[in-house]
Amino acid sequence: MRERVRGLIFDKDGTLFDFNATWSAWCHGFILGIAEGDPARAAALAERLGYELGNRRFLKSSPVIAGTMDFVVEAALGVRPDFGEAPLRRHIACSTAAAPQIEAAPLAALLDRLTAAGLVLGVATNDSEEPARAHLERAGVLDRFAFIAGYDSGHGAKPTPGMLLAFSEATGIPPGSCVMIGDSLHDLTSGRAAGMTTVGVLTGLASAEDLAPHADAILPDIGALPAWLGLTD
Repeated sequence: MRERVRGLIFDKDGTLFDFNATWSAWCHGFILGIAEGDPARAAALAERLGYELGNRRFLKSSPVIAGTMDFVVEAALGVRPDFGEAPLRRHIACSTAAAPQIEAAPLAALLDRLTAAGLVLGVATNDSEEPARAHLERAGVLDRFAFIAGYDSGHGAKPTPGMLLAFSEATGIPPGSCVMIGDSLHDLTSGRAAGMTTVGVLTGLASAEDLAPHADAILPDIGALPAWLGLTD
């Protein structure tokens, strides 16, 4: 294993779970549900979310990729102000928590290998903490993580480094001995700001060219981490 690496902190969507495979179907249903059969409403919300309804995919520039629930709420209220903020937040929280998650690599085996090597694992996501925990529990890996934070956990949202510094404080591992792994510029920017090594993965929508200036390494997916870390079987 690489010298001094003791902690790994993962983004969730686009990193632990494949972004498009997981969230495209949810976004399509969410837009149609909010629109309630009105094509103009559906088109307006899709535009705000950076989503192509016809192709059922996110645009590379979609603010949803690295955004928080607050952005989705604001976008939906811009189309349906009559929905009401509190009911909308409850609807989004319930629907995202129930969304099927497609693993970017077989998670249980990978995380067990990493923890067996003595690494401490964490999650820092711009999703809310409650659905994040639900997704990890459904994948059967919640207990592999020593630290889980969402944008609403009190540490701020990425690209600020608050969640990553909180991981360091909670685990006692200095930032210089930690690696931030993510699929977006927000992830890598937060990692750099926290003083961590940064690893980009290509299971989100960003390309290697997008991530390279901000990453110490680019991997196809998190399944390549053991080799990058120099772990031996």
